[in-house]
Amino acid sequence: MSVPPKDLEHLKQRMLAMAGAVEEQVRTAVEALVERNHDMAQAVLTGDKPIDQLHLEIDERCFQLLEAQQLPSTELRVVVTGVKINSDLERIGDLAINIGETTLRYLEHPSVKPLIDIPRMGSIAQGMLRDSLDSYVKQDMTLAQQVLNRDDQLDELKEQVFHELVGVMCSDTTITEQALDLILISRHLERVGDHATNIAEEAIFMVSGLDVRHQGQEGQANR
Repeated sequence: MSVPPKDLEHLKQRMLAMAGAVEEQVRTAVEALVERNHDMAQAVLTGDKPIDQLHLEIDERCFQLLEAQQLPSTELRVVVTGVKINSDLERIGDLAINIGETTLRYLEHPSVKPLIDIPRMGSIAQGMLRDSLDSYVKQDMTLAQQVLNRDDQLDELKEQVFHELVGVMCSDTTITEQALDLILISRHLERVGDHATNIAEEAIFMVSGLDVRHQGQEGQANR
């Protein structure tokens, strides 16, 4: 039994809505850190409820669609990947909360240094998230592959932040707590990129049936 096209379109639109809410949470959390804005950071902590509601709604809708008998393989992949992507989006929302909480703690102290790499990480992670969802909705494997290619940028920036802040801590032990908070935020942003990468990989599977997890950028294997 085939799923009516309008049902699949509705599912994709709800996932886009959730992705937009999640991206806004990440953007606000990073901006709160850069602007040293306590109210913005606090708003992130209270902005998770709509995301949780969408998470439950999308999961329920996916399971309802899966109850249809003998879905064609292409439609089955759309729904199954929808469940997995929904989980990744919910985890990104949790990471935004973590960034907001860490930012509130960081703002209790003077700044350690001008923030350059962490805002760059935030921008890259948000772009990866947007493009990964677009690749799912538009069934665009090229865009999905571009998301995978950008993951290394986040990894490199995270390492750069880590090494720089370790050097700062070694020269001034009084700012250890603040430096550790910035390292933690960089790790959260790197994890946002990891989840965006997961979404892009699921988009590739949905379109082609190929599993590119753990294969690097070159290898592709049948799922």
